[in-house]
Amino acid sequence: MLNLRSLLLLRSIGIGAQALVIALAIYGFDINLPRMPLLLILGLLACWNVYSWLQSKKEAQKSEWYFFTQLIIDVLALSAILYFTGGATNPFIWLFLLPIVIAATTLPALQNWLLALITIIAYSLLMRYYLPLEYAHMDHGSGFNQHIFGMWFGFMFSAVTVAYFISGMARNLRQRDRRLAEAREQQLRDERLVALATLATGAAHELGTPLATMAIISDELENEYDATHYPELNRQLSIIHQQIKRCKTALSTLSASSGEVQAESGQAIAVQDYLLQIIQQWQLQRPNVHFTHHFKPDCESIRILADQTLTQALINILNNAADASPDAVSFHACWDADKLEIRIRDRGDGFSQLASNRLGKEPYSSKQQGLGLGLFLAHATIERMGGSITLFDRKQGGVCTLIILPLKDLTTATRL
Repeated sequence: MLNLRSLLLLRSIGIGAQALVIALAIYGFDINLPRMPLLLILGLLACWNVYSWLQSKKEAQKSEWYFFTQLIIDVLALSAILYFTGGATNPFIWLFLLPIVIAATTLPALQNWLLALITIIAYSLLMRYYLPLEYAHMDHGSGFNQHIFGMWFGFMFSAVTVAYFISGMARNLRQRDRRLAEAREQQLRDERLVALATLATGAAHELGTPLATMAIISDELENEYDATHYPELNRQLSIIHQQIKRCKTALSTLSASSGEVQAESGQAIAVQDYLLQIIQQWQLQRPNVHFTHHFKPDCESIRILADQTLTQALINILNNAADASPDAVSFHACWDADKLEIRIRDRGDGFSQLASNRLGKEPYSSKQQGLGLGLFLAHATIERMGGSITLFDRKQGGVCTLIILPLKDLTTATRL
């Protein structure tokens, strides 16, 4: 718990500051203070602080009530010190506000109000019960001047505390809220993926039978109308047969679980060979696209697991780039033993603000007949593998898709 550690660090600084002020009061302003009780209070508080720091990593110590207990101990220790140093007449009496500010920043309303009530009771008691300050040499006006100095020092200490520690605690809370929001967003995305997987499995089951029938009929027609007598018809039937085979392969991928896909079709191959396979497979689908690629390997023998879902994700991204800019699509890749970085660039119209906010978070397409599933599933696949995908507009026009994959998890971690 980051806020607990910040509180313990603040307490350590507070103990040192209180010891310094007590020494300054005794030796600088000739105020007679009961040294032993004050040293005993600061010593016990320091021991408790060390113990709390050692125990701060335990799960049982991270509850809100534990944090509230720590603040109560600070209030009690401050009350004891103020009792021996003038009570409510001490210029540092308003340091009671610091625990309340911390509680208001970090704790729910119940603990906040309880701490405020305890602090008010302690302040009220110190107005009646305390040991008055005794000055060894009292000049005219020196008591008031020392009171003013104490107020100034207390203000300086509390200003630094609020500016640094309490703002840090508030920042920790904002970071926690952001992580919770990201977790909720990821949960919604996972729910969409589960729904899509269910629909995909049903579609694969429904389309399997008609595709099988079409494949049988196309084979029979190819055999009946041989290439010698019907060359054009046979060529068209061959194209139909190839497209049916592609559909059956895609449906097999949809109906298989990710674990089965990796077990059946995943194998460790060199990164460059894997990327070339993807490019060749994609170019068979989009032969008319003007395409360039460039590889910059740190070591050509580094291997990657050729996962079918990753292959399909990269092909989907290439298809989106080709749809946006069929005249210019480039594929740049560089890698080392730790990560693979891929940049896919096009020269299309770029993304609108609406598209930028929705891409990867939900199915979205700017095309009239598009379903918006390709990029959404590509995001999910790459993030599932521990990678990241970022799309941004290029200054020269078009979009650059940056994909980063950790090779430590996707490679055999050995060299050929």
